Amino acid sequence: MDSQAPQRVSDLSPETAETLNAPAYDRSALARSIVHIGVGGFHRAHLAVYVDQLARSGNADWGIVGTGVMPGDSAMKDALSSQDHLYTLVERSADGHAATVVGSMVDFIHAHPDASGLIDAIAAPETQIVSLTVTEGGYPLDDATGEFDPDSPNAGPDSAFAAIIAGLTKRMTDDAGPVTIMSCDNVMGNGDVAALATKSMAASNAELAAWIDANVSFPNSMVDRITPATTPADREWFSENIGIEDAWPVVCEPFIQWVIEDDYAGARPPWEELDIIITEDVRPFEHMKLQLLNAGHSLLGFSAHLFEIELVHDGMADPDVLAFVEAYLHREAKTSLHPVEGMDFDAYIDSLLERFANPQVRDQILRLAMDGTSRIPKFVLPTLRTHLENGGPTELAALFLATWCQALLGVSDAGNPIELGPDPMLEQAQAAAQASVDNPAAFLDLVPTFDGIRDDEAFVANFVAALDAVRTNGLRPTLQAATQG
Repeated sequence: MDSQAPQRVSDLSPETAETLNAPAYDRSALARSIVHIGVGGFHRAHLAVYVDQLARSGNADWGIVGTGVMPGDSAMKDALSSQDHLYTLVERSADGHAATVVGSMVDFIHAHPDASGLIDAIAAPETQIVSLTVTEGGYPLDDATGEFDPDSPNAGPDSAFAAIIAGLTKRMTDDAGPVTIMSCDNVMGNGDVAALATKSMAASNAELAAWIDANVSFPNSMVDRITPATTPADREWFSENIGIEDAWPVVCEPFIQWVIEDDYAGARPPWEELDIIITEDVRPFEHMKLQLLNAGHSLLGFSAHLFEIELVHDGMADPDVLAFVEAYLHREAKTSLHPVEGMDFDAYIDSLLERFANPQVRDQILRLAMDGTSRIPKFVLPTLRTHLENGGPTELAALFLATWCQALLGVSDAGNPIELGPDPMLEQAQAAAQASVDNPAAFLDLVPTFDGIRDDEAFVANFVAALDAVRTNGLRPTLQAATQG
């Protein structure tokens, strides 16, 4: 895969891209049939790659118009526009790297502060899919109840969903035909979540609400590819090793997976021609991925962060962290799941451990040790609640939450200050962690994160014991005792 580092050529462009695995298809012939909101690394390593594969097979019916509704999305627009919307995807593995120029994106609309371009794109008859990667926290729903929150900034006039409603209204008025809204976010039931947000915001307009019911579908999907944020070091590596200056390359692992519900209101890309699983029920795959991969990532992140480890593969090289991750996945996460057709959980966990340990991806521990109040209720608590209902094991989940509580205090296991990653409820979470210093069980009063968990006396006792062990004996001896027991 690796070859001798080439001499630097120039900035990435259609001409210089010919030196790489560049698209040979006519990009000007691609239909502007997908409007994607939230162009980041994951979208460009996932959906855009699949659409590029379709184009490489000779199918010109699918191309992507990228859009962004945040003020900071102007940086992505500038980077992509300067390269005719081309970018380079670098897949890194222990064996080396492979670079591919992706050409499926044909335009980028920055919809802030003026969303008219995005609204017109959604309403265009050529548009068949409006796709989303707006992150777990980008939906106007209440974390505690899961219901629509009209006061959420994600329901505000500058939000993605406000633009979607305006675009659907214009589409209805223009009689532009049905359309699919396809969430690619790492959210359980992401299609259902997108449907709830969209329909709730349209509820005050009876005509629009009825039109959406008849003309818009919201397929659920499970998406998977580890894609860390592009760093200055990545850009420098890219320039030195690839020989072309790319304003915003994407670095990811070789693994990619997509399981999607076959529920499209309009035209559907021929996903079955690619390595994509089309199914009538995505939920078993979602449970598996969120409760194994994503939970494993969070557990790895918080425990390694307390050891002041900066990179994910270095965390996996720590024998006690590795043992903790492996034990949790096998003992508690795996045993809470229903069988998934065609999936071997043990083999899947083995693949996760190998992926996490990939030394070339250079994913950041802090990226995993963040956003706990959004991620832990989705990734960890479903497993915990299943075991609490059925009398299953919860000791490692208790220790998992204890590591998160400790990390929120901002001090490593060695007593040194550590950075706290962003979290929508960071102040409340920190306050709960601080309260636990005098009353360990107080951390579980963090609402809505632990709604209902606090009432289980046996689990509270497990959590208090785990937190006391971490604080009295240190994290490493506590991990060793828990994983060897």
